[in-house]
Amino acid sequence: MAEATSARPTRPRRSVLYLPASNLRAIDKARSLPADSIVFDLEDAVAPAAKPQARDNLRAAFAQGGFGSRELVIRSNAISSADLAADLATVAACQPHAVLLPKVSSTAEIALFADAARQAGMAPGTATWFMAETLAGIQHLPALLAAGAALPNRLACLVVGTNDIAKESGVSVQPDRLYLLPWLMQMVLAAKLAGVPVLDGVWNDFKDSVGFEREALQAQQMGFAGKTLIHPSQIDAANRQFSPDPAALAQAQRIVNAFALHHHADAGVINLDGEMVERLHLAQAQQLLAVAQQISALGD
Repeated sequence: MAEATSARPTRPRRSVLYLPASNLRAIDKARSLPADSIVFDLEDAVAPAAKPQARDNLRAAFAQGGFGSRELVIRSNAISSADLAADLATVAACQPHAVLLPKVSSTAEIALFADAARQAGMAPGTATWFMAETLAGIQHLPALLAAGAALPNRLACLVVGTNDIAKESGVSVQPDRLYLLPWLMQMVLAAKLAGVPVLDGVWNDFKDSVGFEREALQAQQMGFAGKTLIHPSQIDAANRQFSPDPAALAQAQRIVNAFALHHHADAGVINLDGEMVERLHLAQAQQLLAVAQQISALGD
């Protein structure tokens, strides 16, 4: 049986906002938005005729810079697309933190991407993100994650594409994604076993803030690291929902302080205010505090 990769803090990805690379105003606004990550989209959000200009927009924007501590990601077209080579050439020129590959469904596709990335001259420091949004991708996800871990441009994140899953399967997303939950939890489990952060899909009705908050809470409780967004109005709620709770942080600090006491140096379990606390809780507390420190470093 495969063992879960030991948990380790990664950079916060509470709010991951899609922006069309064809929209110069949106690209400029990204420099001031409080999102943890920005995904500049060359795929679904850009009409075929507008893709060359969108690539030029990204080259100019990355050359100008000014995005601060935000994680910058470029979503390419699918691996099977005739646009992939031009997209990866743009990625190589811009050198974002990561490239997001949509509709990843087979290990053969991943091998094709690796070859295309090498030919495009992608920098080794540019990570790879996969989208899990096809039925084949869900079925073969453990193998895909293993293949991603072996890439020269390492797999750093998994993104769930709930809209495409619902479209391909015919499964309703209402009420409260009840019929998608088994697949969502399957993807969370596979990602956790692979040690890869996993992000929830988008909430489509950006005017429905109550519905967004409810789904973000559900995603947080399911173990997602953050949520992908389609509108800047969703950023603050996502950041709030996926940030550590102050009470949980206080308890984490108490656990760390207690285990730091000399007489607890070799203890496997201690009594903390009437509650039995084990060293596994210490590891969880340390990770939570590390995540909070990373969020604080972003200036949020």
